[in-house]
Amino acid sequence: MLNSGMLTREQILQSDDLPREEVDVPEWGGKVQVRTMTGTDRDAFEASLVDKDGKFENVRARLVALTLCDKTGARLVNDSDIQVLGGKSAKALDRVFSVAQRMNGIGAEQVDAAKNG
Repeated sequence: MLNSGMLTREQILQSDDLPREEVDVPEWGGKVQVRTMTGTDRDAFEASLVDKDGKFENVRARLVALTLCDKTGARLVNDSDIQVLGGKSAKALDRVFSVAQRMNGIGAEQVDAAKNG
């Protein structure tokens, strides 16, 4: 019987669907890789946009932390690094954040929607 284009469970689970892009960050002295977020990462990002006090902070650092990766696609920094990352150059963060936004389809509308629940 023909597959008729329908994917199997194995094909879906084994697919490499997290593309990566290299970004030059001269403020940090080199290049980094940015990847598409996993579904779990996207949920964590959206849930973290507003803290328990209703403040909207460290959005750039949060997205960058979830999308910076090594050559294998594994996250480069942890959630515990977000505060330190937020203290880095705004110009450098903006450069990486812009690529992460584009790669993950996150615009102002998506951030506002997540922020407002």
